[in-house]
Amino acid sequence: MFSAVRRCTLSLALSVCFTLPAFSQTRHPGDIASEQTRHIATLFPGRMTGTPSEMLAADYLRQQFVRLGYQSDIRAFHSRYIYTAGNHRTNWQNVTGSTVIAAHEGASPQQIIVMAHLDTYAPQSDADVDNNLGGLTLQGVDDNAAGVGVMLELAERLKDVPTRYGVRFIATSGEEEGGMGAENLLKRMSAIEKKQTLLVINLSHLVAGDKLAFTSGKRTPAAVRQLTRDSALKLARRFGIPVAASSALPADNDAAAFDNAGIPVLSVSAVNDAARHRGRHALAPVAHNARADNLQYLDQALPGRIDKRCHDVMRVLLPLVKTLAKAEQ
Repeated sequence: MFSAVRRCTLSLALSVCFTLPAFSQTRHPGDIASEQTRHIATLFPGRMTGTPSEMLAADYLRQQFVRLGYQSDIRAFHSRYIYTAGNHRTNWQNVTGSTVIAAHEGASPQQIIVMAHLDTYAPQSDADVDNNLGGLTLQGVDDNAAGVGVMLELAERLKDVPTRYGVRFIATSGEEEGGMGAENLLKRMSAIEKKQTLLVINLSHLVAGDKLAFTSGKRTPAAVRQLTRDSALKLARRFGIPVAASSALPADNDAAAFDNAGIPVLSVSAVNDAARHRGRHALAPVAHNARADNLQYLDQALPGRIDKRCHDVMRVLLPLVKTLAKAEQ
């Protein structure tokens, strides 16, 4: 009797040899993702869990999925996180987050999840506020409007493509406070649904890093790594896209939640090259920084990076997802 891991590996292995179909769309890969990235960052800054901006962003994503013909809904979840004041006193902050889900149904019940968190960092201490980390002005381009933009483009380009396995698009919230949305999502999934989830592709921090990294979860079986991570790296190198050799799963709470649950994970992110330029040419720390993780700063410090990175990620992920989901040729 096959184990759950063996069944997952065999299911993905059925389509290991993929081709690169020509895009029928007139728009280049990444164009939609880049536009969505800029739109979300501009219209919905300060997308902290439970805030009006987060709720408006979630409703915008739901409308985008509906426009594409998907059935989509918003699932609210209740959680809390600790805030530390300057006098070291702590108190709980209660929040109600919003998770957006849209499903591309397949011919069989197995599914692949494409996931990106929509929320931006909420200050969790007076020190965060003093250092301009998080807050109402944080556009969150790198973390994580670009990830959401890529997810939306994948949804648009797959909407009319019949697939054997379903593809579920999920925009989580509460990632910045410990992956609250992902944990809630896992609690709602039945044991059968978890077994039928062949892979979770998590998109986060796609812009600021020097090179793309495709990383498997710590608990992802070696055979699945070969079919997912290694296939992604092979595609990237075929297209001449610089990639980093990364074996450690990035510090993303959503990816960690699914990895800890024993569900195969492929994390897509951008990481810094150890040999990158420093001194006056060094990039300011972007993570959670309202003065750096915004369109104006990133376009000035890394001209053309947002468009190129969206283009590169889409060139790899679209054929990869089509292959793994067993799209009809």
